[in-house]
Amino acid sequence: MACALLDLFMSDRRVVITGMGAVTPLGQSVDKFWDGLVDGASGVGRVTLFDTTGFGVSIGAECSDADFDSIDRKTQKRLDRNAIFALLAAREAFDQSGLPKSSFNPKRSGAIVGTGIGGLWELETQKERLLTKGPRKVSAFTIPRLMVNAAAGNVSMELGLHGPSNAVGTACASAADAMGVALDAIRHNRADVIVTGGTEAALCPLGLSAFAAMKALSSRECEPAKASCPFDSARDGFVLGEGSGILVFEELEHAKQRGARVFAEVLGYGASSDAGHITQPHDDGRGGAEAMEYCMADATISRTDVQYINVHGTSTPLGDLAETQAIKRVFGDHVMNVAVSSTKSSIGHLLGASGGVELIACVQAINNGIAPPTINLHEPDTGCDLDYIPNKARDMRIDVAMSNSFGFGGHNACLAVGRYSG
Repeated sequence: MACALLDLFMSDRRVVITGMGAVTPLGQSVDKFWDGLVDGASGVGRVTLFDTTGFGVSIGAECSDADFDSIDRKTQKRLDRNAIFALLAAREAFDQSGLPKSSFNPKRSGAIVGTGIGGLWELETQKERLLTKGPRKVSAFTIPRLMVNAAAGNVSMELGLHGPSNAVGTACASAADAMGVALDAIRHNRADVIVTGGTEAALCPLGLSAFAAMKALSSRECEPAKASCPFDSARDGFVLGEGSGILVFEELEHAKQRGARVFAEVLGYGASSDAGHITQPHDDGRGGAEAMEYCMADATISRTDVQYINVHGTSTPLGDLAETQAIKRVFGDHVMNVAVSSTKSSIGHLLGASGGVELIACVQAINNGIAPPTINLHEPDTGCDLDYIPNKARDMRIDVAMSNSFGFGGHNACLAVGRYSG
């Protein structure tokens, strides 16, 4: 009996993607996000959410068309902007999956959502109320709004998911690691469906000023749309963005039984730690390289199977060069046969949401036969000498794509997705 249970627990279960949802600086929906990427549009502009006078940085990538009005006022009262983005993206993904019209077991369905910081808007708002109005004026909703698991919890509540519900916080690798946890949960028979990805809303006064104090942000104030320029010799830091990318991961046979559309198969996941500097990667990219190698081993693919990588590519001098070195370490003499691009050039850096949004870009690239470009790349920096798909989207067949996410703390994560062929 025990052996039979162990065999069931460790069964070879394949995982596919049956739904996707996005809230990004290019628009609220997967279609708007994808069309903007392919067109080479930029979602970067002047910050309008608050007065940036005296900040030294006044540009960011806002989700200006996020439909807050589609969420009732009672629900909004208990949600930070961070969780609202997740809820909007999860609704789109869940609806696209067809699960609301299907027979599925809520106890075998869960939500695993990553966020790097959580409810930073709420933290800032309530601290201001505490200082100016006193402790009795601090909202009773403060903790439920700012806690890092608020997004996962509210998605579970909204969609009626009673299975695994977790929050993952590994800085800018949060969404990727959350999806890795989701992949393992389904593979190991803990669930059949997981709504997963990431969300972030740190484009607030505290977030912008803190990243500016670290000298992590671009100071190209005169040309906001050109400020995020990964791998270019003129890059001087990332552009702070916000948004959410949520996907529905589903066990293949479960999806087939209900006649779901399959957008791609989740092939593998790999993670590593630099165990070095708290914010800077190793110069030679060894940590990122290990995550990619682990991912390919998990997916049982070789370097020659990969056609496209959506890179972390934040537009920082150290990070872009280290990631380039990491890709070279992994792909060796095959490296120039792999197209890579940074979609952060169009939407800025969504921190803990990045991995979810960027995996959606990989799935769209596979299904549309188009690799999105790295915009604003006009003069590649010394050492940045890969095929970065500069400025214009490229028609190409993609059967296997990888997505890299690297975070402060030395966290490295990689996911591989492939064309579903039945």
